[in-house]
Amino acid sequence: MTLPRHWPSAVGLAVGYLADRVFGDPERAHPVAAFGAAASWLESRCYSDRQTAGLLHTGALVGTAIGLGAALERLISHRSWATVITTAAATWAVLGGRSLSREAATVAGQLADGRLVAARGQVRHLVGRDTAELSPEEVARATVESVAENASDAIVAPLLWGAVAGLPGMLGYRAINTLDAMIGHRSSRYRRFGWAAARLDDLANWVPARLAALAAAAWAPLVGGTAGNAMAVVRSDAGQHPSPNAGVVEAAFAGALDVRLGGQNAYHGAVEDRGLLGNGRPVAVADIARASRLAAAVSMSALAVAVLVRGLRP
Repeated sequence: MTLPRHWPSAVGLAVGYLADRVFGDPERAHPVAAFGAAASWLESRCYSDRQTAGLLHTGALVGTAIGLGAALERLISHRSWATVITTAAATWAVLGGRSLSREAATVAGQLADGRLVAARGQVRHLVGRDTAELSPEEVARATVESVAENASDAIVAPLLWGAVAGLPGMLGYRAINTLDAMIGHRSSRYRRFGWAAARLDDLANWVPARLAALAAAAWAPLVGGTAGNAMAVVRSDAGQHPSPNAGVVEAAFAGALDVRLGGQNAYHGAVEDRGLLGNGRPVAVADIARASRLAAAVSMSALAVAVLVRGLRP
């Protein structure tokens, strides 16, 4: 029996996922951090307050990441074990599941111990909003929202892009998502320069976010919820969120956990209303662990789909 041509890549996805769950992000010389440093260097030399400048900046960096992935794939295409090892290393580098759950657990522990100031500082690792004045409930809400959004952005999306497009898809997606985090927000500096990165990230995450929401609904009973309520909240509330993708995933988690997410957040002193997601109770500290458990189930579902899609390709 002849094995499918892409089985080494599928095995590499699984091995890389397990490496992320066991070891988390590399503490030194993280490839994503190196990419971010390169992006900052390039921005310092080509920045202009124009959409065309941002488009060229984003295109150059994303194109380089895709090209690197394609070159690696060609180099190892006829070496099964090299494909497994290289794909596993790339998957480990682009995923962020272990780090996400570890940060969330740290915030939960600080809140449970009454160390609100420490929790406010820690949650800055997960969110971009102002945290200095957040109440314990608001810190918990911010953490749950980050767990939900990053379950899609940091786990589901890179796995699915790796499944359909191999190393170029995975590295290209991580470049897009990193640039969105760096320049995709609507500050005065990046409103035009970051436009292309933000729109490209919206496009790259459109399908993964909706698959993540479906998985969250399917696994809702694991955290005491129902699939029906999760999907009802998606249908009724997701559109209120300013992000076309984060809103879908956060609404699914809100419905599955039967909590209320969203509302008003402050960014650099400006208050932004991000809409209410769900009609449940306010988020409690214990809901952080529930959200992490749901995110783990969602990520396992994504891994299964990714391995099957990649492994069964002719």
